[in-house]
Amino acid sequence: MNKHKGSVVVGMSGGVDSSVSAYLLKKQGFDVKGLFMKNWQTEPGEECTSEIDYKDASKVCDQLDIPLHKANFSDEYWDNVFESFLSEHKKGRTPNPDILCNREIKFKSFLHYAEDIGADFIATGHYAKLINEDNHTYLARAVDDFKDQTYFLHEVNENQLKNCIFPLADLTKNEVRKIAADTNLPVAKKKDSVGICFIGERNLKDFLGRFISLKPGDIKDNNGKVIGRHNGSALYTIGQRQGLYIGGIKDMQELPWYVYKKDTLNNEIFVCQGVDNPLLFSNSLTIKKIKWINDINYNLPLNISLQIRHQHKPIKALLKKQDDTYIVDFSEPIRAITPGQSAVFYKDNICLGGGVII
Repeated sequence: MNKHKGSVVVGMSGGVDSSVSAYLLKKQGFDVKGLFMKNWQTEPGEECTSEIDYKDASKVCDQLDIPLHKANFSDEYWDNVFESFLSEHKKGRTPNPDILCNREIKFKSFLHYAEDIGADFIATGHYAKLINEDNHTYLARAVDDFKDQTYFLHEVNENQLKNCIFPLADLTKNEVRKIAADTNLPVAKKKDSVGICFIGERNLKDFLGRFISLKPGDIKDNNGKVIGRHNGSALYTIGQRQGLYIGGIKDMQELPWYVYKKDTLNNEIFVCQGVDNPLLFSNSLTIKKIKWINDINYNLPLNISLQIRHQHKPIKALLKKQDDTYIVDFSEPIRAITPGQSAVFYKDNICLGGGVII
């Protein structure tokens, strides 16, 4: 990206990706500052991983000789990310809080903070690329296909992206690790964080049960026969195998069971046997609203590449409008289409946007 050297605030998470991003920007001649974002308010007695991460970010910034700011966005996170997360679970859907966090916190609250302290740009350790042409800023896949995070960024619009830098766009994860090791960064061997940040190592049932009512209900097979009990339908997602505790059903094969449908109204989940059971596959999905990254009037129907989850192999598909909804027809069946997750659209490795599956 051909940007004049100026001041940039890097979102420092205490991980290897953001640390290497800060190192590379300083090496390129930018005036670099770090910002550690506290997005979740832990309760007394809870293990606070954010304090560990903040210490790691401080060590990195000390070594790179750059200042580290700290901002508490936990109120904004609760109102704009967590409340939506709970609301979707109550409706029986499976939301992706990382997508909302990027839109509402990392590319809104963080961006406003950087503007307030007079920075020219923000930067993050996301694996994604920005392309500037035709008076637009396009979001494109990173070089590292496996790590590419454009799926999580599809609700960030080009006005938010145009003053952003992704230093890892042309690097693989292995190369990032090597840079960290070669420069003796203290987080060079730190493991990547996985899962939902505010749940951490906790059991989902125990965590969700503090905020929403979880009632046991029936598990039914594809013939409507009750074959087990669950701990609350909100805890289960389409395609899930773990946590069903079904086995030894009379006249049934010893094959694993998978959730293929949920009835939230009646607090029931439906299961079928076999990883390739046709009940787990769909030929299309429906979306109520699309968030486009660029202000471009795309003519529908539109041939796209479709991705329904992070690291899902893109599938050729056709996007079309039908009344007040959007339908996406697949070129081949897709397993475990999950309401609440996002369907994201691509064209020649450019991320166009996407929407929440209903």
